[in-house]
Amino acid sequence: MLLCTDAFGVRPELEEKARELAEHGYCVLVPNLYCRHGPAPVVELPEHIGEEIRPAVIAQLMPLIQAHTPERVLRDADAYLRFLTAQPEVSAGPVAAIGYRMGGALTVRTAAAHPEQAAAVAGFQPSPLVTDVPDSPHHLFPKLTTQVHLGLAEGDMTPETTSVLHQALDVAGVEHTSDIYPGTVHGFTMSDTDAFPPARGSAGQMGIS
Repeated sequence: MLLCTDAFGVRPELEEKARELAEHGYCVLVPNLYCRHGPAPVVELPEHIGEEIRPAVIAQLMPLIQAHTPERVLRDADAYLRFLTAQPEVSAGPVAAIGYRMGGALTVRTAAAHPEQAAAVAGFQPSPLVTDVPDSPHHLFPKLTTQVHLGLAEGDMTPETTSVLHQALDVAGVEHTSDIYPGTVHGFTMSDTDAFPPARGSAGQMGIS
């Protein structure tokens, strides 16, 4: 399984998510999306990313995020999959990809570029999948051969955008499901941020209701 991080990158929160998946028998790769800029974390991250410090952290990360172009995503995805499937503990067969926020769009691009390897895609509060630019992720849906699940917070998308998203998936013939989690805000799956609702516990961290 390929687990793509949110904008804050690899940190204990994502490592714990990987461990939870590994307990179910998966071999999980959590790549450092900013590896060209150094080992993770590439910027200093507090143990808890509160709202008061979030803007400053995002400002530090924004140049790295902007440098992570679709072309770079595809180059890196190819390397991730080759590395993952070459590991001796990984059995032959397809790969699933799960992504959080920014990572949600990355999983769509990865699955579209590697339809012969991708079995399932899950994105939780994915970064915009429907935009006005020519390389918007929703234009890649016809290339998907995977099942797709989306987990959204309230307000992640307008009703109009949600309609366009589902219509694009339907027209492409993609088998898909989506859930909107009531009472949540963007980023609710991350327990190291203020967006996390403690009552949801471990299931909420994974994006599972």
